[in-house]
Amino acid sequence: MSSTGRVFSSEYMHWAKTRSHARYNLATSGVSNYPFSGLAVKIEDLEISGPSTYGYAPLQEALAAKSGVPVECVVAANGTSMANHLAMAAVLKPGDEVLIENPCYELLTSTAQYLGAHVKFFERRFEDDYVLDPREIARKVTPRTRLIVITNLHNPTSAFTDDATLMLIREIARDMKALILCDEVYLDGAFGQSPKTAYHLGEEFITTTSLTKIYGLSGLRCGWIIARPDLASKIWRLNDLFNAIPSHTAELLSVVALRMLGQLAARSKTLLDMNRRQLTTMLSSCDGLEFKTPTYGTVVFPRLRKGNVQDLCDLLRNKYETTVVPGHFFGAPQHFRLGLGGDTALLQGGLARLTRAVAEITGN
Repeated sequence: MSSTGRVFSSEYMHWAKTRSHARYNLATSGVSNYPFSGLAVKIEDLEISGPSTYGYAPLQEALAAKSGVPVECVVAANGTSMANHLAMAAVLKPGDEVLIENPCYELLTSTAQYLGAHVKFFERRFEDDYVLDPREIARKVTPRTRLIVITNLHNPTSAFTDDATLMLIREIARDMKALILCDEVYLDGAFGQSPKTAYHLGEEFITTTSLTKIYGLSGLRCGWIIARPDLASKIWRLNDLFNAIPSHTAELLSVVALRMLGQLAARSKTLLDMNRRQLTTMLSSCDGLEFKTPTYGTVVFPRLRKGNVQDLCDLLRNKYETTVVPGHFFGAPQHFRLGLGGDTALLQGGLARLTRAVAEITGN
């Protein structure tokens, strides 16, 4: 952090890149990687360079069709994190007030602070299963609020927010002439809810997502923003400063992947349903933790009943070859985030080690 209070890096991303890897990695939040061999493409179908300026037309059309919006509303981006950065940068100026949920994905907060925004928080409460409560937003929003930032599914708890709740938040934003940034990178993990992007509820919404988390396609970096056309055009021009021309090979592969989303989703749902059952079975008797297994999503957010979470994380890594994400990165230091999207056998091994480590820390 600089002397002016602005943030110029992400402590969470530094940790994720340097400290999250382990034999039993429960820190990852996405579904295990989908192999190139599973895509309906041959190497001779690919090209290194192609006609991409403000979007590669077949990819733009595929993203618009998936989202059910006009092509003019879609801005392709290098993953969801860059999508969030671009959306915030297009809306905010230094000193603007941003209202962000807590617990919160650290990169959302650090990006807003990097842009010089004044960050305030509203609470999602453990006692309420982290359900998004518009009354919490109404208590904290002010006429200075330029942007309200939420995630759906919630990162780090996987709590789902329905359209009725989102419409109440829309009315709060409308009254204050604010916009809403809704990070939907985990939303496709709600599967049976047939989720639609919140942009359909009103142009107060800017939504961001990607193929990275639910489909096991992180390496493609296929992210996108949905915004009203004039704002989308502004974001495209802003992106010239960051990513003038994207990887055309990744664009081609992303078009192929979007044609296969039904197959990819079925794979992910099968894996996550199986792993969620394993989690419930293995941790149900772990007296040192408090948590509820969410219906959807790739992550859970247990609370340690007693003891220090950082001590638990250190013990897990050093003695048990296992990693989880410390909750202080989300503004909840007595919690930790645990990913469900990996190989089932590795998840079982990691959960067994987690159970032993929790017992060691809490004395239960």
